[in-house]
Amino acid sequence: MSTSAQTHDHKKIQKWTEEREGVPAKIKSTGKEEDDGVIRIHFPKHSDADDRFEEITWDDFFKNFEKNKLDFLYQDKKKDGEISTFHKFVSREK
Repeated sequence: MSTSAQTHDHKKIQKWTEEREGVPAKIKSTGKEEDDGVIRIHFPKHSDADDRFEEITWDDFFKNFEKNKLDFLYQDKKKDGEISTFHKFVSREK
């Protein structure tokens, strides 16, 4: 059975992402000046839409993450036991 977990711990998010060869990114043309716009975790080796994403620093990623009071909902393994890249950002519970 696959299960998901939720966190806003920066170290856990970064570790989970890097274990799957992901990078912090933003969707191009969604931000203004100091705002990075829409952030994502991008998996370049598993994507053919690289031109939509721009890699950003972890500092910029987490600055946006905290400003928008987000949590990271993620799955470690799929139902079949394979490593999962499923994740999404959700509003942080108070």
